[in-house]
Amino acid sequence: MTVARDVMTPAPRCVGEHQTLIEAARLLATLDVGALPICGDDKRLKGILTDRDIVVKCLAEGGDPALTTAGQLAQRTLITIKADDDVRKALKTMKAYHVRRLPVIEGHDLVGIVTQADLARSLAPEDTGEAVGEISA
Repeated sequence: MTVARDVMTPAPRCVGEHQTLIEAARLLATLDVGALPICGDDKRLKGILTDRDIVVKCLAEGGDPALTTAGQLAQRTLITIKADDDVRKALKTMKAYHVRRLPVIEGHDLVGIVTQADLARSLAPEDTGEAVGEISA
């Protein structure tokens, strides 16, 4: 059985909940990624911040990315998976919630991120195509 820890991107960099969106955007650019976990002072996951969130939830609404923090955009409902959950559960969760990135938790700690690309590399091609369609719908 393939589990989340087998396919995840391990030890993801976090943006701090008190960091500004300017700082977050620079980190996204430096790491060449489209999303970052938001971690609190307690090192716990607070949400996921995407480049799209910065544009749609801040800039498009006239917000100031130099004054808005990552924590202010954190979703209140977190969708996660456990490190030892089967990848099929990760796929089902992504489909059910239409999310492209799934934080992987062990205990209370963030240990990785499973992305659509991670699943595509581990699943049969027919499963991958169907999953991408359902997640993006």
